[in-house]
Amino acid sequence: MSKHSALNTFGRSGNPAFTRNFENAETFSQTERMTLDGAVNKTAILLALCFGGAFAGWNVPALMVPGALIGFVLALVTIFRSPAKAGSTAPFYAAFQGMALGGITVFAEMQYPGIGIQAIGLTFGILASLLFCYKSGIIKPTENFRLMIFSATMGIALLYFVSFIMSFFGSGIGFIHSNGLFGIGFSVFVVGIAALNLVLDFDFIEDGADKGLPKYMEWYGAFSLMVTLVWLYLEILRLLMKLRSR
Repeated sequence: MSKHSALNTFGRSGNPAFTRNFENAETFSQTERMTLDGAVNKTAILLALCFGGAFAGWNVPALMVPGALIGFVLALVTIFRSPAKAGSTAPFYAAFQGMALGGITVFAEMQYPGIGIQAIGLTFGILASLLFCYKSGIIKPTENFRLMIFSATMGIALLYFVSFIMSFFGSGIGFIHSNGLFGIGFSVFVVGIAALNLVLDFDFIEDGADKGLPKYMEWYGAFSLMVTLVWLYLEILRLLMKLRSR
């Protein structure tokens, strides 16, 4: 498959939520079109819901597992079944995923006090830095850049999936969880790929607003950005735990 056909097939972002093709959008009236401000506002709403869910998960860690499972199902439904219903599913996704993150952070804090606020600070610091780099043109999401990030993201996902399957047989891919130099290097690489996915998400949202995609894409774009932020936070938390355990 050529790089051109790969991008046409899988979309502009390594984020699975952006693998659908929305190029052939119908003509909508001005009030029915996606706007950049609308996507930003929806993202803020989802972040608030995620923090609310995280507060609940922090205080009731038992919500971690159901929150993760329900959030995962809602993500799959939103991505593969009903992007147009993202306005209904994305808020619930953010809240339930927040519960999972809150519970995970509690257990991390038990081992390494203060690690939660460090992970949050780094996540939003990277978000702000990548947004600045994107808007200033320091990082430009060219076709080759998109293909590179997409390929790396899919490779990481495949590696995690294989490791998950192997765990049922009492085995696994050791360096994924190792706190050795190779394991830390791997986590740094994954954090970098997750961060660069943010650039592709910004580009997709801005491009969608320029092309006047339907209004529901504001919610879908915000949801997709949340998927990347959740992944980035978890990978940063994993990296910090490896570093603190040495």
